[in-house]
Amino acid sequence: MGKKYVRLCFGGRPRSSGCFRVHSLQCIRSKPRSSSFGSVGQKAEFLSQNTKGALDWALSHTVQSQDTVVLLHATKPSKQDLSGKVNNLRATEVLHSMKNTCEKKKPGVKVVIEMLQGKERGAAIVEEAKRQSVSLLVLGQKRKRSIWWSIMRRWSRNGLRGDVVEYCIENASCMTIAVRRKHKKQGGYLITTKRHKNFWLLA
Repeated sequence: MGKKYVRLCFGGRPRSSGCFRVHSLQCIRSKPRSSSFGSVGQKAEFLSQNTKGALDWALSHTVQSQDTVVLLHATKPSKQDLSGKVNNLRATEVLHSMKNTCEKKKPGVKVVIEMLQGKERGAAIVEEAKRQSVSLLVLGQKRKRSIWWSIMRRWSRNGLRGDVVEYCIENASCMTIAVRRKHKKQGGYLITTKRHKNFWLLA
């Protein structure tokens, strides 16, 4: 049996994201520093704008009780004023809440918290995934807005990045999956990739 290395990223606020880096004794078929499958370990990276749903999905489908998890908060560079300090404090509180969730749902998991800044979150996540040689990028996805809203959002950013989740799906070199919790009455999750859109996963 080989080792598994999984990196999970989550973001619950417009200017933040967090990551898990998971180490497990379970077998996954890939090289430690490669985005392709091999014989030693696997790395996966998860980004989410819908933090709780993505975290719950990852804990249910990916994280093992022997894993080591690193939570990474990524935000745009900001002034070191009162507002910036308050935002950093709130982000820290969110990450500690996520840490508690991990430890509660997966006893035995080791969780580490880190902070990171980047001018463009989508590009920063994609670059980090490439640097870490991850094999899987899973994105927490918000409910779809109107087409007009999406167009205006893209124009407001001069068409350079668009939505962070969409940017990662289109530009990440590794396999990328967007996850959104479906309606509570129906249960399950909606899964989106480059080839499949809103695939309903009941589990």
